[in-house]
Amino acid sequence: MQQAPHILVVDDDREIRTLLSRYLDSQGFRVSVAADKRECEQKMASGHFDLIVLDVMLPDGSGLDICRGLRDQTPHMPVILLTALKEDVDRIVGLELGADDYLGKPFNPRELTARIRAVLRRTASEGATGPRAQGYRFAGYTLEPDTRHITGPEGSPVDLTAAEFDLLQVFLERPGRLLSRDQLLDLTQGRERDPTDRSIDVLMSRLRRKLGEAPERPLFKTVRNGGYQFAVRVEAVDAQP
Repeated sequence: MQQAPHILVVDDDREIRTLLSRYLDSQGFRVSVAADKRECEQKMASGHFDLIVLDVMLPDGSGLDICRGLRDQTPHMPVILLTALKEDVDRIVGLELGADDYLGKPFNPRELTARIRAVLRRTASEGATGPRAQGYRFAGYTLEPDTRHITGPEGSPVDLTAAEFDLLQVFLERPGRLLSRDQLLDLTQGRERDPTDRSIDVLMSRLRRKLGEAPERPLFKTVRNGGYQFAVRVEAVDAQP
């Protein structure tokens, strides 16, 4: 029988830790808590977690520093940041560091739970049901959705965060189609876009950089007031196991 997802909640507010621990437990999750950066690092070293809910402001350091460290050590660990409602800079920096989603305080535990489920659905690495799995090729790259693996033109792996991988897969599944920011946010994160939300633009910038996009060989086309469009040929293939 498959174990329930294990969530680590990192927040210095005891009431929030208690509330989330009880609520997430009632929703079928296993929950551990940490009050600061030091305790978070101890918990991470001694246990396995499927997702981290991480407060940006901690008494002994920044949640952004933890997020940066996670991207270096465990790049595929899903992270949802908790930020003060007006801290747009922290949200943008957090996304640049590889966070998968963010939620402003104060928040509704039901909304956080929905975000957690959405991120876990996107980042789950489900085993292939057969000996071969569908994949995509483009501009010398190969992407395998089932293994969540992407290799470059020379065969070396490309290190993408879960959010970056999901965004790229959306484009590969809809080659040549113009996708608005609202559509991309709904397809990748299952939520509507706030007028000030820059998460898709941040992810697009990171994706372009990691895929080595050059001005003379664009992978994506930016359409003013329209969104983004994948600009190269995509080939659906059967990836070898």
